[in-house]
Amino acid sequence: MKIKLGTILLILSLFLTACNIGVDPKEHLGEIYSVALDTIMEKDEALSSDMKFIAIDMSNFEDGLSEKDKKDILIFFKDKYKVDVMDVTFEELKEKGFYDPDKMSLTGVLLRIEKIDFKWNHNVFFEGSKYRSGLGAIGMEGTVHYTDGTWQLKESKETWIS
Repeated sequence: MKIKLGTILLILSLFLTACNIGVDPKEHLGEIYSVALDTIMEKDEALSSDMKFIAIDMSNFEDGLSEKDKKDILIFFKDKYKVDVMDVTFEELKEKGFYDPDKMSLTGVLLRIEKIDFKWNHNVFFEGSKYRSGLGAIGMEGTVHYTDGTWQLKESKETWIS
């Protein structure tokens, strides 16, 4: 009886340990944010037409995101979209003259991640937005999943549009 109980406990502990071994999403924040932000960027291409810049508001990103990760995100977007990319808030864009109050619009787009939630099984849920003007913006939510050695979009959907 003791052998059976010991065997069951050993198998159970190995099973639980195996479930916990793997990738810690908080060690890959740069890649996760890049996938989430690029998913938002690719939606509603009309908002991106003739854009002069991409602004990414990183002011509420997880504390674990390093300065190198932030720089890598900016470089990724600059290389992919061939426009200036900056880490600024909406208020900073207004202060720098990138917001036209008469047209109530930007000459580029502002990407934001409003919420990020680390789920079990290598899933990271996000909510974010892409803003061009009061009448040109979208909200999205999605899940980034770790598979085959990389973080990839698992699913996404638009949650609102203006």
